Amino acid sequence: MDLIEDLKGRGLVEHTSADIEKILGKRRTVYLGIDPSADSPQIGNLAIIMLMRRLGAAGHKLVFLVGGGTGMIGDPREKGERSLLDQKTLKANTAGIKSELRKVLGGTSFTLVDNADWLTKIDLFSFLRDIGKHFTVNDLIKRETIKKRLETPDESISFTEFTYALLQGYDYMVLNKKYGVDLQVGGSDQWTNILSGVDLTRKKEGKEVFAFTMPLITDASGKKFGKSEGNAVWTDAKKTSPYTFYQFWLNTADDQVERLLKVYTFLSLAEIGAIMELHTRNPGKREAQKLLAKEVTILVHGEKASQNAITVSEVLFGGRQVSTLSKDERKLLIGEIPSHTITSASLKDGYQIAEALVASGLASSKSDARRVLEANGVSLNGEQVVTVDGLLTQAHFFDGTALLRRGKQMAVLTIEK
Repeated sequence: MDLIEDLKGRGLVEHTSADIEKILGKRRTVYLGIDPSADSPQIGNLAIIMLMRRLGAAGHKLVFLVGGGTGMIGDPREKGERSLLDQKTLKANTAGIKSELRKVLGGTSFTLVDNADWLTKIDLFSFLRDIGKHFTVNDLIKRETIKKRLETPDESISFTEFTYALLQGYDYMVLNKKYGVDLQVGGSDQWTNILSGVDLTRKKEGKEVFAFTMPLITDASGKKFGKSEGNAVWTDAKKTSPYTFYQFWLNTADDQVERLLKVYTFLSLAEIGAIMELHTRNPGKREAQKLLAKEVTILVHGEKASQNAITVSEVLFGGRQVSTLSKDERKLLIGEIPSHTITSASLKDGYQIAEALVASGLASSKSDARRVLEANGVSLNGEQVVTVDGLLTQAHFFDGTALLRRGKQMAVLTIEK
């Protein structure tokens, strides 16, 4: 499918500085700015990185700009200033981001640059004279975030934050000179900052450069995903485990799943249409969510991690037996839900299930445990426990692992080695 038609069909084009046909009618060198406030992208960033991968696959050159300079300032947000990061932290975060980009881009070539290389060398007087005069305060205070801060007495904005748009505009001009960058993409919340670079390059260099943004991806409450919002889902497995990552996508609401399939997978629009047709016939099977979760987890964490996450999900929610798990799958299971270790000696004469419920946190006390057992509300390895005085023995463990469940709450029991 033609790139422009595909991007439109996926809903990946919102604001444009010119007709999208003109923008993508020739090969471009396109850049995306990444905030280095963390050492990993989160799924809000991932959406735009996926857009970059699509552009790279279509033959456009990719440049990622890590804001080592602007990261020491931070772009204005609606409430409060961002924490100013030191250079050691920024360097570590940049290394982490580069590693994650390599993983997600799947072999697509790219150039990574850091705006600290030029922003930290700017002469203040020259910058004010040559760059600052092309920005009017009248224009800057009309920008939505700055406007909101000015209208809220307790959220006054510092001059440091106020200058962010100038620095981002300057970045585009420098990238155009050094790397031939003539297209910037980003999220729609960055549109006015992105336009700063388009306008500055035209005014200073007499060159036409371009920009377009894609709509933001938001959670069920309408908030964008991000560190500052407290709802970040990271691509780094150390920050968000592959199982948790998989579960996030699996729990996508019915009214969002089609859009996320279009944004976060490389399935064709025809394939997505087909799976949505199946989903419409039987939403309860959640086939669309399962496909979304599988595809994005493979993209970010690989086939093996994705399959492990699927298998553990089947044990926890689909009736699959613990006995069928591989060593890696059991390790993942233990890492994802509460666990309790029991000594071999305790199992010799039998270990009370009521005691295991308390020790694993599934019951608040022995009396609570007995109440739920009497109500037949406990299962062990998928089998309902039918006696209040039931005992655990070695026979209940599969390679040292058993699964205890109270309603929707679960715990893994292991034998001490």
